[in-house]
Amino acid sequence: MNRTFVIGDIHGALRALKELLELIQPRPEDLLIFLGDYVDSWSEAAQTVDYLIELKSQCRCIFLRGNHDKWCEDWLEGRAIKEELIWLQSGGITTQQSYANYTAEQRRRHSEFFASLINYHIDNENRLFIHAGFASMHGPLKEHYETNYYWDRSLWEMALSMDSSLPVDHPFYPKRLKNFREIYIGHTPTTNYGIETPVNRANLWNLDTGAGFGKRLTALNIDTKEFLQSTPVAKLYPGEAGRNR
Repeated sequence: MNRTFVIGDIHGALRALKELLELIQPRPEDLLIFLGDYVDSWSEAAQTVDYLIELKSQCRCIFLRGNHDKWCEDWLEGRAIKEELIWLQSGGITTQQSYANYTAEQRRRHSEFFASLINYHIDNENRLFIHAGFASMHGPLKEHYETNYYWDRSLWEMALSMDSSLPVDHPFYPKRLKNFREIYIGHTPTTNYGIETPVNRANLWNLDTGAGFGKRLTALNIDTKEFLQSTPVAKLYPGEAGRNR
């Protein structure tokens, strides 16, 4: 049986990603869906992108765009970054350093990878995969602002605040959630709430388990809901600080 794994925010923690894939042992027919934020935090940001590009030639992969990926893409392309100071303080400096010895051709290849990222994916079972969220009541297809796909936190906060006893057919049940059978996101670390495992609220799953801040990288089998986790990233990168915000 083909398996589908959704993988949370990596943030340059290549050692954690390799460890996680050793646990998954992906087969050519399996599907790996990455929720974005491949860079910014740990010292192997550029090397993580190299690895992901190679991985795509070995198994089926879907790569979503995170806000950190958009920053890195703009930097590689020489475009102005509106939130440049925030980016640099959020792991961007470490990412820039990881590209120190990269040639123009290598950087071009990475620019192409970032440009190929998609904002969301909806599978044939009406499951949505998106880095952050969307604001439109009608779903991401009707979203007015592209940045919401990789910045918006209101979808997550809405799911957190819901009454768990509310049935789906209740008029108060959020329409944004009813658009999909299931929703998978990253972007907001579950560790912000003292939880180091995936969090499920209503039909929404959050897979960012704080790898960027030294915690574990997580993969979830979306059919069985079994999850796998790496060693805490801080242990894999001794002497490094990770993200400071």
